[in-house]
Amino acid sequence: MAKNTPDTHAHDHGHGHGAGHNYLNHEKGLWSWLTSLDHKRIGIMYFITVMLFFLVGGLAALTIRTELFSANRLVDGQTTGAVVTASQYTRLMTYHGAIMVFLVIIPGIPAFLGNFFLPLQIGAKDVAFPRLNLLSWYCLLGGAGLAVASMFYGGADTGWTFYTPYSISLSKAVVLLVSGAFVGGFSSILTGLNFVATVHKLRAPGMTMNRIPLFVWALYSTAILQVLATPVLAITLLLIAMENVFQIGFFDPALGGDPVLFQHFFWFYSHPAVYIMILPAFGVISELIAAFSRKTIFGYTAIAYSSIAIAAVSFFVWGHHMFVSGQSEIAGVVFSAITMLVGVPTAIKVFNWVATLHKASINLASPMLYAMGFMFLFTIGGVTGIFLATTALDTHFHDTYFVVAHFHYVMVGGTLMAIMGGIYYWFPKMFGKMVNEVMAQASFFFIFVGFNVTFFPQFVLGAKGMPRRYYDYLPVFEPLNRMSTIGSYMIGTGFVIALIAVIHALLSKQEPVGDNPWGAKTLEWTTTSPPPHDNFEKTPIVTAGPYEYR
Repeated sequence: MAKNTPDTHAHDHGHGHGAGHNYLNHEKGLWSWLTSLDHKRIGIMYFITVMLFFLVGGLAALTIRTELFSANRLVDGQTTGAVVTASQYTRLMTYHGAIMVFLVIIPGIPAFLGNFFLPLQIGAKDVAFPRLNLLSWYCLLGGAGLAVASMFYGGADTGWTFYTPYSISLSKAVVLLVSGAFVGGFSSILTGLNFVATVHKLRAPGMTMNRIPLFVWALYSTAILQVLATPVLAITLLLIAMENVFQIGFFDPALGGDPVLFQHFFWFYSHPAVYIMILPAFGVISELIAAFSRKTIFGYTAIAYSSIAIAAVSFFVWGHHMFVSGQSEIAGVVFSAITMLVGVPTAIKVFNWVATLHKASINLASPMLYAMGFMFLFTIGGVTGIFLATTALDTHFHDTYFVVAHFHYVMVGGTLMAIMGGIYYWFPKMFGKMVNEVMAQASFFFIFVGFNVTFFPQFVLGAKGMPRRYYDYLPVFEPLNRMSTIGSYMIGTGFVIALIAVIHALLSKQEPVGDNPWGAKTLEWTTTSPPPHDNFEKTPIVTAGPYEYR
């Protein structure tokens, strides 16, 4: 952020009150956490909540893959040797998708890492609206509670997209599940409003918009999407609930509605939602690559503004989900062209990251391994997205496992790799302790290798015509499905190792790691580890950019 001395920036800052007086021990007791307005504590509560949801969603995924290990589950209409029945499988698939999308990937980086580090990175004491911040966490809990309640009414079996006509069948479970997503959406909206206001109003003296870290740029772009796009989904889900309860004809043709209209509403939100999931991940990767290559990031301005460009273009590409829905050929061509246009600002980021790594002194610590894994996996996801943006190819690949593989390479290979890299990178700042590096690298190996073993065969399965969401499949698809299931167990092993590593680090009595163990240059590394309650004893004064390495 400023011109450097060997160990710190030339900021006017204090080191808080030392390790003895920080946000962790500012006040004692569970109630002090549940009513806390400290953005750091709220970020930690989001982390615990999201990880619990991730555990549930992950167990559902492993159950689904175990079920798909063998073919011929249905013989003469009878289920044989199955882990779950066909109806249970459909419900598992619905809750796996809904939990992972709405309760893990969308809130994961903004609500956890963003809440914790956005104020620290811009030199603020807190977010602009602390009470609104706490309310956003309770909205997420409230939405999750309604989703859990839906399970007591038989569970929803619509798929996480809630497609009509499946979701307008007068089901209490569907009403509760979409109501949960509706309430949880307020968490996303409130967080977005808070971040926009914080970035505009609470930056430290001297921190212009061209000096804020790229992680903040990514969160800012995401916040705009959250505020503008989430209400569209909220209203759409409210219409589904009203149609179920009051039999008002929005989407039911028998009542004068249009089921395809739901797809337009849903994807108008849900394609920007893809970038709500991935833009914060881009920001994390930019921080990791700058810190572990020991270089000024290449093309700061291009990376920053490309985030805004992605956010803007993402509102105009929803129709590529509907190439086979009966929309006009002209609309298909237009949506195809605009979809490919998204690849330009995305490629700008990837090429600039590669340029930063060129001739750099790269430190292959565990956060950097996750950053490199992100670049590999997301590039595969992005390239296969071009396949699906092409109308002729999408007609063949639509609703096959090719789409499943593409989506997971972007979302899981992208967002979750960035979350893991961000946790290992900022863990010393959050808790003043370092995660065991051997365990962290082992977790990366299992997750990265297991991910490719799981999802790359699904590209082949999809190209050969295996449909997604099906409970059973033809025996010819069994070898690749077995490979995919084995890979999923490897991913599970990697996350178990990561959990053990984090718990071990929290419980260990290791020496304090110092305020800046990675030698990074952004503002959060100039305060103590863990940070004090108000982040900085004195307001920092910023005199240069965030990546002044060499």
